[in-house]
Amino acid sequence: MAFSEELKGHLASGATTIARAWAVTCDDGTVLGFTDHDVAFSFEGIRFEPDSGMTAKAIAQGTGLSVDNSEAYGALSSEAISEADILAGRYDGAELRAWIVNWADVSERALLFRGSMGEISRQEGAFTAELRGLAEALNVERGRVYHPRCAAVLGDGQCKFQLERLGYSFEGAIASLRDGVMFTFEAVAGFEARWFEKGRFRVLTGASAGLVGLVKNDHSLAGDVREIELWQRIGAGIAVGDRVRVEAGCDKRAGTCRDKFANFLNFRGFPHIPGEDWLVSYPVQGGANDGGSLFK
Repeated sequence: MAFSEELKGHLASGATTIARAWAVTCDDGTVLGFTDHDVAFSFEGIRFEPDSGMTAKAIAQGTGLSVDNSEAYGALSSEAISEADILAGRYDGAELRAWIVNWADVSERALLFRGSMGEISRQEGAFTAELRGLAEALNVERGRVYHPRCAAVLGDGQCKFQLERLGYSFEGAIASLRDGVMFTFEAVAGFEARWFEKGRFRVLTGASAGLVGLVKNDHSLAGDVREIELWQRIGAGIAVGDRVRVEAGCDKRAGTCRDKFANFLNFRGFPHIPGEDWLVSYPVQGGANDGGSLFK
């Protein structure tokens, strides 16, 4: 962090007008500003509001590649951070910056922390958010894992499969729902049983627009009715009539890639790696352990 001479002089004066400010930038570009001061102020085009009651622990920082970390606390409110938005995951991984600022002259400020929001918990009308420093990105796995199943995500740049192709997705309005995880759709025909298991459930309209769930079960009912069950609720509310897009599922097996998607040339796994049974095998009389290929 770098303190300007003006801010250093203010801190050394013995009578300060110091506050802390936070800016949260969500994936959709929305920027929210908060402060622990009792009056709003603005800088860098962001208005910092006191209404959230947001406070933070001391930030632990160090040299080298160790991860800086802290926590932030705040009250849940419909005007700022709501419980529905937290449940919907709208703040997961959001960028966060924290400053110390002279609220009487906001040009006197210093950036204390820059990173992202990690795990968020809720209790008794308030939230606690884990703050992760920039070094957290170094913990992300790099390179390829040698595994029989595919390492790509269906439809991504490695998989290259186009889910927009006819027969691999459908869009429709929710006809009925139960427990927030069971959904039925009418007039869905032409798909094999369990075609959408392990697929994605993208909400297109309504309060949950833009959110994505994962399909647990897929059943064909009487007529052209389809029942889709998710692994867990999508945080924000979903209502009958909301439109969703359901995409075909992939279990990442080589046979599925070849037979269901005809995309084996882009398969990102290693299906012929010997398993654990082969690694602990030993020569036996009359056996086939002759040094030849295991895959005949």
